[in-house]
Amino acid sequence: MTRLFRGIFIVWTVLRFGLDELVLSSFERPWIRLLTRIVSVGRNLKAPRGERLREALESLGPIFVKFGQVMSTRRDLLPPDIADELARLQDRVPPFESAVAVAIIEKAFGRPLDRIFASFEQTPVASASIAQVHFATLPNGREVAVKVLRPNMLPAIEKDLALMHMMAGWIESASADGKRLKPREVVGEFDKYLHDELDLLREAANAAQLRRNMQDLDLVMIPEMVWDFCMPDVMVMERMKGVPISQAQRLRDAGVDMKKLARDGVTIFFTQVFRDGFFHADMHPGNIQVSLAPETFGRYISLDFGIVGTLTEVDKEYLAQNFSAFFQRDYKRVAELHLESGWVPPETRVDELEAAIRACCEPYFDRPLREISLGLVLMRLFQTSRRFHVEIQPQLVLLQKTLLNIEGLGRELDPDLDLWSTAKPFLEKWMLEQVGPEKLLAQLKAEAPAYAKLLPGLPRLLSQYLKSPPGLHRREIEELLYEQKRTNKLLQSVIYGGLGFVLALVTMQLVQVLRFRLF
Repeated sequence: MTRLFRGIFIVWTVLRFGLDELVLSSFERPWIRLLTRIVSVGRNLKAPRGERLREALESLGPIFVKFGQVMSTRRDLLPPDIADELARLQDRVPPFESAVAVAIIEKAFGRPLDRIFASFEQTPVASASIAQVHFATLPNGREVAVKVLRPNMLPAIEKDLALMHMMAGWIESASADGKRLKPREVVGEFDKYLHDELDLLREAANAAQLRRNMQDLDLVMIPEMVWDFCMPDVMVMERMKGVPISQAQRLRDAGVDMKKLARDGVTIFFTQVFRDGFFHADMHPGNIQVSLAPETFGRYISLDFGIVGTLTEVDKEYLAQNFSAFFQRDYKRVAELHLESGWVPPETRVDELEAAIRACCEPYFDRPLREISLGLVLMRLFQTSRRFHVEIQPQLVLLQKTLLNIEGLGRELDPDLDLWSTAKPFLEKWMLEQVGPEKLLAQLKAEAPAYAKLLPGLPRLLSQYLKSPPGLHRREIEELLYEQKRTNKLLQSVIYGGLGFVLALVTMQLVQVLRFRLF
């Protein structure tokens, strides 16, 4: 019943904000336009369409706000008015009452606010779909940012996820395409990451891991966690001071090299994915800033680590080989990799898959980012995958989403950025590291503790074996000899039977010849 009521509420929200009219009005057919006018009767739809869409997503809850945040980065796929309104979802979601935030903080730490912080700004500096952030100062004078989880988030998310699981089951049972897309597994991945995002202690751990991974790159800054003040529903971290990356003109006026910034963003992404297998998977403009401080000028500042993606060594190697083959335009190797990984049925012809992939990707090489759309490339590849029954891999859904975010950011910073040529040297270097002597030494170093325990004991084990009584393994040896004798007898029988059969044929042939001569 809960899912039924939620479904009814979604339909009511669609009608209330006129989203049905928004969709129907995009069609040119006269009868559809007539239907649009009919369904609009009696409703006040004077507000701009982008505003109506944003307000509808806000009223539907966190999951739908997340969807709007992802779409807001794809200005190449959306009309400007809608993209501008959805951009407001990135860090300007309506905040909840400051008194509620204070109550959550005091309950988490078990003491009054003035005994936790020397000062606390009641007005939130940012408000997102899951939490909001307040600036504060610790008793020792350190400036911090306090992230507070929205109240009653879990029940709201559970309702939407239950509905999504139900719809995924319908889609999967409806057709072969539905099974190929694995909607239930994809929703399961989304479910896991959303629940992870509701645990701010887990988010703090994600931030600490990314900070450790990125500390030698000198391209991105990640806030340090104040662990004594981190709880599941409250997180306190170092306060970061930067300019939102969406304010591109302000960055240009400050002297930031936008082309380098775009290249650095690609480097950070591919480093996190292929070197670490642990990447920031919520890289919309609301979570990215740029430092203007003299000592860190032009560096990225990453925020909000509730959603991170992880890849296994097998995933990383497969993806790196695919990217490398794409950059070399070796479409045959791409097709072979799909077969080797089991993503396509084994009876698929490599030459046909190669030709289809070439037709999708070849038109987009050697062109700047402003002239191509990775979203359109992925759409064409999706159509191709449908023809060849390619199975969608749920563990790569977050990576695809993040790659689209990176393209959206790159398009804003430097429309002339060549994504392929920027990433190619990095991937080639990474591939060499995977098969070169450095990788061998790293693997030997990783296995050294196991070898260190095993090697000292080898002489003792060898000595014990040599000193063991001769009859200790007699039974095993006798069984082995018995089986060998049986095998020898079987082979002899086969050989003798074959020789007998051949001799019988020869004898019969001779008899026939003699009869012919006699008669």
